[in-house]
Amino acid sequence: QVQLVESGGGLVQAGDSLRLSCAASGRSFAVYTTAWFRQAPGKEREFVGSIYWTGSNITWYADSVKGRFAISRDNAKKMEYLQMNDLKPEDTAVYYCAADLVAPAGTRSPNEYLYWGQGTQVTVSL
Repeated sequence: QVQLVESGGGLVQAGDSLRLSCAASGRSFAVYTTAWFRQAPGKEREFVGSIYWTGSNITWYADSVKGRFAISRDNAKKMEYLQMNDLKPEDTAVYYCAADLVAPAGTRSPNEYLYWGQGTQVTVSL
C-alpha cells in the first residue's frame, strides 16, 4: 500500500499561484495511477487532474482548471506536484491527492481511488 501526505496549501489572493505537493511512502510510487481532487464546503469531491507516468507524461485536467493547473511527478523522490496559477475564488477547497493500483490512467471518479491523503486547504480571496 501507499501513504500520501499533501502540503503547500494556504491563503492567497485571486491571481496568485501555489504549488501543492504530495509525498508518497510505501510501495513503488511509479506503479500507481494518481490524481488530484478537491472538495469545497457543501459540494462533492471533484476531479482536478491526473497524470500517467510514462516516458512522456500524459495528463488530464478538469475543464475548470485546464490551462491554469499543471501536474508533475518525480517517481524517484515519490513526489507529485500540483502547480496552480491564476487562482480564482472558486478554486477554494480542500485538495487531495489520491492513488490506486488498478484504476485506469486518467480515471475521474473518486470512488476508483483507494488511497488518499489527509488534504490541504487552499483559500483564494478576492
